[in-house]
Amino acid sequence: MSGFEAYEAYTNGSELLRMREYRQAAIALERAKALEPAKASIREALGRAYLSCRAYAQARDEFQAAVDMHPTDGYAHYGLARSFDRLGERILAKRHYRLAKCFGTDLE
Repeated sequence: MSGFEAYEAYTNGSELLRMREYRQAAIALERAKALEPAKASIREALGRAYLSCRAYAQARDEFQAAVDMHPTDGYAHYGLARSFDRLGERILAKRHYRLAKCFGTDLE
């Protein structure tokens, strides 16, 4: 049953992200993460919510987890770069912006 609950929390969180309700999205996505911590899609969505809430260290941690699970995920690298950028880690940000571009995500 936890798989269904995780999916439900993820879809709810994704919808809240779409509606720009970032704090509520983070709550729903945290619930999904608690149920399915090894799902990169959940971690990436949670990173987006944290980035939008300006919780940059938490966003970095979630995007790093997504990159660790799927090293060729360009968007996860981009989110990680944005997080590093906001935290003042320019060298690390630049590295992940380049990786994002290599993997087909050029949003800089």
